[in-house]
Amino acid sequence: MQTRQLYLPEMGCGTWAWGNRLLWGYDESMDDQLQAVFDLCVSNGVTLFDTGDSYGTGRLNGRSEMLLGRFAREYQGTGKENICIATKLAAYPWRLTRQSMVKAGKASAERLGRNVDLVQMHWSTANYAPWQEWALLDGLADLYEQGLVRGVGLSNYGSQRLKQVYKKLRDRGVAIATLQVQYSLLSTYPVTELGIKDVCDELGIKLIAYSPLALGILTGKYTEKSSFPKGIRGLLFRQLLPGVRPLLGCLQEIASSRNKTMSQVAINWCMCKGTIPIPGAKTVAQAKENLGALGWRLDASEVIALDRAAASTDKKMVQNIFQTQ
Repeated sequence: MQTRQLYLPEMGCGTWAWGNRLLWGYDESMDDQLQAVFDLCVSNGVTLFDTGDSYGTGRLNGRSEMLLGRFAREYQGTGKENICIATKLAAYPWRLTRQSMVKAGKASAERLGRNVDLVQMHWSTANYAPWQEWALLDGLADLYEQGLVRGVGLSNYGSQRLKQVYKKLRDRGVAIATLQVQYSLLSTYPVTELGIKDVCDELGIKLIAYSPLALGILTGKYTEKSSFPKGIRGLLFRQLLPGVRPLLGCLQEIASSRNKTMSQVAINWCMCKGTIPIPGAKTVAQAKENLGALGWRLDASEVIALDRAAASTDKKMVQNIFQTQ
């Protein structure tokens, strides 16, 4: 199968919040801070940035891609040659043909001001319109064959669907480089229930873990007595926090013994599981904290303790509705 060089570090940076006002409270005044986040990440070897053509709310749709393109052009420090911008193309109901996916990929490249490094199907339509998906996957392969991207990936696929798609793209001579799923100590379902890590290892696919901090619950910054984020996240936190006390307690204990933060332990756990976590960062302080997850590893007993605490929690993160079997 065709392969091209695609550098994937042990941790990346998710940019869902870059342009999203509804959930993350973005506004344009944050852009200088986001540039500083980008620069800090790249200079410390975190060169994978995950975005999507649906990222951004309202008139800011596509803002994340535009910012990443600008930041990549302006950055002149070490690691510039390893910058990997991965975007996800949405399976919108009006995207019905392979050409619509090629057009979407070219539109992302235009916003970035450069070719996409890794193009990914944002979600599978298998749960509601399986007939739509095959043409869109052909479009991803077309982007690769035309030399417009260096790699092809998937998002929110389970083991069964992954194997089917792998065969389809393999028959065209195109390899699947990556699969990303919602994965954290509060969202182990794709790995423990669907066995997706074993399948990825078998097929030579890198597994990317998005939301490794469970939208912030695993940072330890929120308690039942503290103020919650506004909107949907606040509602979710109110529901989940009472049932995850034992897990947060285990995280805190290990973090204290390691002189690390709970966030760093939670991210490191994802790496110990053989995944590439992509925590988000809106500020330099958050980026620095994420970087503190690098350069060390939890030992086997700590991983086991966290596994047990995660398995015993009464509440879990809501799974992405597009996650397939």
